Amino acid sequence: MWSRTEGRGRDIIFIHGWMMDHRDEVRTYEPIFAGAAGWRRHYFDLPGMGRSPARPDIRDMDGMLAALLEAIDALIGGGRFLLAGTSAGGYLARGVVARLSARIDGLLLRAPLVIPPDGWRDVDPVSPILSDAAALGAVPEAERAALGEVLVQTPAYIRALREKICDAVAPASALADAAFLSPIRQDACRYSFSFDPDAVRVLFPGPSLVVAGRHDDSVGYRDAWRLAGKLPRSTYAVIDRAEHGLPIDQQDLFAALVRDWLARVAEARPGP
Repeated sequence: MWSRTEGRGRDIIFIHGWMMDHRDEVRTYEPIFAGAAGWRRHYFDLPGMGRSPARPDIRDMDGMLAALLEAIDALIGGGRFLLAGTSAGGYLARGVVARLSARIDGLLLRAPLVIPPDGWRDVDPVSPILSDAAALGAVPEAERAALGEVLVQTPAYIRALREKICDAVAPASALADAAFLSPIRQDACRYSFSFDPDAVRVLFPGPSLVVAGRHDDSVGYRDAWRLAGKLPRSTYAVIDRAEHGLPIDQQDLFAALVRDWLARVAEARPGP
C-alpha cells in the first residue's frame, strides 16, 4: 500500500473513504498540523484507490482490513499510534481498533460509516437549507452536475465545495479501480466485516472524537451516536451546515475540535 508521511513525532494513521485517496485527508488535516509540532502523519491509499493497486486476494472488507493492518505494521512496526478514519475509513478504523486497541492512543472518526448496508442506515432525506439561484447560476454549466444538490448555496460554500471536488474528489474517482471496488461495495455482506467490531463493551477507552454532518444523506448522524456508549472518552459533534464531505466551509470549527482531541491525547498519554 502506498503512503505519504509528513512531520516528525507521534504516529497518526489516516484512512480515507471509499473511492477516495490520501488527498482528501491531506487537504483536510495538514493545515491543522501546520502549527502543531510533534506529530508524524501517515496518509495511506487503500488497495484499488489512489496509488495503491488492486489486489486479487482482497474480496471484501475483511481483506481490506488485513491489508491495512499489514501496512501499519510495515510502517511503524509494533509501536503506538493514533488513528483517524473518514466515512468507510471510519468503519475500517473500528476494525483496526478491534484488533489493535492496546496500541492506539486516540481515535478520530469523521462522517463515519457505522452500518454498511445502505438500507439499514438511519438517514434523513436532505434538501438545500439555504437556496440562492444567483449563486448557483454563477457556476459554469459544465461544473454544475459535479456539485450535485448544493446544501448551502452561498458563494463561499460553493467555492469551497468546488475546490474540494477539484483537488480531492475528482482525481480520486478517476484513479479508483471500479472493477475491483464495485463488487465489494454493491454486496452488503462483502462490504461488512465478518465480525462485529463493536461487540466489546468498550470499543476504545482513550480520547476520541466523532464528527458527523447534520445533513449527511449518505451515513446520517444518528448511527454514529450509537458509538458514544462504547467510547467513554469521546467528544461527539453534529455540525449544522455540514454534509458527508465535511468540512466544506467549517474548517475553523473542525480544526478546533481536532486540536482539542490532540490535546486530550497528549494529556492522557504524554509522548516521548
